[in-house]
Amino acid sequence: MFADERRQRILELVRANGAVSLRELARVSGSSEVTVRRDLRLLESQGLLDRRHGGAVSTGGLSHEPSYSEKSGVASREKNAIGALAAGLVEEGDAICVGAGTTTQAFARHLVGFRELTVVTNSVLVAQELARSRTIEVVMTGGTLRGSIFALVGSVAEQALSGMRVRRTFMSGNGLTAERGLSTPNLVVAGVDRALAAAAEEIVVLADHTKIGLETMAQTLPVESIDHLVTSEQCPAEAVAQFRANGVQVHVAGPDVGEPDG
Repeated sequence: MFADERRQRILELVRANGAVSLRELARVSGSSEVTVRRDLRLLESQGLLDRRHGGAVSTGGLSHEPSYSEKSGVASREKNAIGALAAGLVEEGDAICVGAGTTTQAFARHLVGFRELTVVTNSVLVAQELARSRTIEVVMTGGTLRGSIFALVGSVAEQALSGMRVRRTFMSGNGLTAERGLSTPNLVVAGVDRALAAAAEEIVVLADHTKIGLETMAQTLPVESIDHLVTSEQCPAEAVAQFRANGVQVHVAGPDVGEPDG
């Protein structure tokens, strides 16, 4: 990969995710971390991104929230695999919460075949995926529409969730580390995510490898509150080991997962 092509790929990945680790940038570009650091210095000098310890973030820093259109094309195969594996943690007759995000949208596609299921969600995209099922009851929280991510947020959404109790909440975020847990760039989104988590007996985080090792502004959940992590096979082995050491059950989704039925 030529230098200009490599830097463009790095820039696209950072803009799409908001933040990307140095390890992931090196893997995607097929270059050494030393080379990527040099590229990041150049791109930062041009005002195109900001460097952070262990990686880079979009200009605007830790508070940058990628839109749905920016995120939808990132790691789509991995998100499908994660969704398929996570669906195995759902049982017929369950009541679950599902948060907003492109990964939870992929997860919802794999729920359509269930014969009896209740899904509480603040995600317009998740509700849309499940609308074609006649056997899944979809309960939407209400709230203020955050159009960039197609999610309902705010006090109305949080209050709707305060009286709920479900077996598991399936949620995503913009960054996940073994030290700080799950995080998101927006305080309002973080508030609803915490309410989704509080409604559940167990919490399942869906996060592909591009989110592992990243931190964004608002902590959603500390790592000790996470019961399960479903991630992609590219997740670094040392990160998997750290999560397991913190009591998280880690499920690694392989690449050989077909498209959902229906």
